[in-house]
Amino acid sequence: MTTLTPPRRRPSGPRPTTGVHALTSAAPQPRPPHALPARMRPAEPTPRTTPTGAVGPASTAFAGLTYDAFDALGAASFWAAALRVDVQAGATSARAELAPSADAGLPAVVFRQVTEGRPLATPLHLRLTTTDLEAESRRLEHLGARRLGTATDRTLRTRTFADPEGNAFDLVAA
Repeated sequence: MTTLTPPRRRPSGPRPTTGVHALTSAAPQPRPPHALPARMRPAEPTPRTTPTGAVGPASTAFAGLTYDAFDALGAASFWAAALRVDVQAGATSARAELAPSADAGLPAVVFRQVTEGRPLATPLHLRLTTTDLEAESRRLEHLGARRLGTATDRTLRTRTFADPEGNAFDLVAA
């Protein structure tokens, strides 16, 4: 005849903080990177050569904006006129770029053609400032922008427009 032993009950109250019971009741600690399998270890930085010739870890820097457009040349022409810069020579409806301008304070802006809609819907839009909100609003509308709305936040007056392709941008009174 077999005798059944009742299961052991855990003692009530606080868990011990020392001894073998403390080790089993502690929360699991993350493993250091060298203890992880190779496929789970963080990647080592890719070495690169700096302009001075020194080799160091790879870095990332902001290089400009890429703008998806149904007509790259048309969108670039609108933004060039709006920002008072030129479109670089050789622009086509497939790819266009705004000419660099230190006066406009622009990063590189490249327009590329998409043929089946934009792959991503991005809430990011450009914000322009002006010293004459009324005159600049009229000028942008003459270029093909469509006014979407006006907002006033404390003393900041903002108008939201859509460019000819329907992308929103803000015009803010400086």
